[in-house]
Amino acid sequence: MPTNLKTYIRDVPGFPKPEIVFKDITTLLKDKDGFRAAVDQLADKYKDRRIDLVACVEARGFTLGAAVAYKLGAGVVIARKPKKLPAKTIREEYSLEYGTDALEMHEDAIQKGQRVLVLDDLLATGGTALATVRLVERLGGTVVGVAFLIDLAFLKGRDKLKGYDVQALISYDHE
Repeated sequence: MPTNLKTYIRDVPGFPKPEIVFKDITTLLKDKDGFRAAVDQLADKYKDRRIDLVACVEARGFTLGAAVAYKLGAGVVIARKPKKLPAKTIREEYSLEYGTDALEMHEDAIQKGQRVLVLDDLLATGGTALATVRLVERLGGTVVGVAFLIDLAFLKGRDKLKGYDVQALISYDHE
């Protein structure tokens, strides 16, 4: 079983903008050992925390989150971009470098008191994760933790998530 998950991550310079080095996780997802190791390691961090639901963030978070939920014996709820969910939703806006975006969740996705792990593939500036945390809490869920495969630590996204148990398997301290 692989121990250094960084070896499975591909750097793609210039995507989606020239100054960005994109951390591509598809190379990890396609490798059965890398994928299994990532799911097992994420689930292991929360195996004794009585997780009821894993809130997965669009889109790469769905892949990891569903697998982690299965491993934990939990259900899955999803946070999506606006107008992608079919039933009645609640919405949370968050700031981007230039402007705002939003996430939505079905208003019946979480019952009061359910213990929820928020999970996404990557922590950058923290806006998406914080929006998901707020959706969970507005629906009455208790956020047990916020987990990521990758933390781009140099962007300081953890600062927006102070007070929450934030875990990441891989950390990049510089671009």
